[in-house]
Amino acid sequence: MPVKTSPKDVFLHLLAIASLYTSAISFMVLIFQYINVLLPDPLESNFYMLSSAYNSIRWSIASLIVVFPVYVLTSWFLNKSYRKSPSKRDLGIRKWLVYFTLFVAALIIIGDLVTLIFNLMGGELTLRFLLKVATVFFVSGSVFGYYLWDLRKHKTE
Repeated sequence: MPVKTSPKDVFLHLLAIASLYTSAISFMVLIFQYINVLLPDPLESNFYMLSSAYNSIRWSIASLIVVFPVYVLTSWFLNKSYRKSPSKRDLGIRKWLVYFTLFVAALIIIGDLVTLIFNLMGGELTLRFLLKVATVFFVSGSVFGYYLWDLRKHKTE
């Protein structure tokens, strides 16, 4: 007999995915801005670029301080409920959100690789660019890899 989805399940799954997306984006923005500060573009105005970068760094750190623990705590609650009732892994909301996350991560990885090839063909091969491409690939690849591993580990279809 399939387990019914409760409002609590919907809330926890949506909160987990939203906090994951926010954490991933905040982490990427943080790394991008550190790259901008450490490897500045000589064609940009230094004062405004640095001011903007520092504001983005502060915002990203603040977001990570609040949102990442929410993701960890929400994931902990979800895993606790999965241990108590393993059939909850088959909830429709979970499957939809996990596969949607895999889809989004795959699109980001594909877009990242297209951007890399496009810019390489145009002659852009700067350390700054390569570090940003590597950041996007690492973050989206980590999210994709984790959720794919989780699906395979628990044989969820």
